[in-house]
Amino acid sequence: MSGLAGFFAMISRMKYIERWGLMRCTRSETLAEHTLETALLAHALIEIANARFGKSLDPGRAVLLALYHDSAEILTGDLPTPVKYHDEGIREAYRTIEKQAEERLLSMLPDDLRPAFAPHLGEGGEEYGAYVKAADKLSALIKCIEEQKAGNREFDEAAKTILKHPSLALPEAQTFLREYLPAYRLPLDEVERYVFQKS
Repeated sequence: MSGLAGFFAMISRMKYIERWGLMRCTRSETLAEHTLETALLAHALIEIANARFGKSLDPGRAVLLALYHDSAEILTGDLPTPVKYHDEGIREAYRTIEKQAEERLLSMLPDDLRPAFAPHLGEGGEEYGAYVKAADKLSALIKCIEEQKAGNREFDEAAKTILKHPSLALPEAQTFLREYLPAYRLPLDEVERYVFQKS
């Protein structure tokens, strides 16, 4: 096969995209870090769904969607949430830009691989998309907790706003918030001693 396919080289640039552009952070967070955490959390939510709520969902599908859920930001950058969601006009315009960015990324794959990757970029359908969105918000909430633990009050309002996001009403997300999120507030020694307590 002749020619160069740039898709994976572009995806690897997630590590250069910084998040939380309008916020003063004690530690910067890259898109690559956020993506990994979102994938881990999406996996957790699907396993909770299957084990606790009688679902038969494919964790691999959710993880793949999470791995590419913000891939458009490699080309667009991370637009701060207050700007992105200021009004419906901006939201629609940004969705169009995101879609174009995803299509541009897919165009960097050879024809025979493009159909295999296309389903993982974008929304991912209502069912799996809901879990990825919840995982995305949980990752943002964890960032807020980390900043708060470091004494940074800049993230106080962000944490409150994220907790009210509709995606976190998902029963599986509520389970995570109740059973697993408290450990993120603990220092390392206490996390190592953390024992799951059934209520």
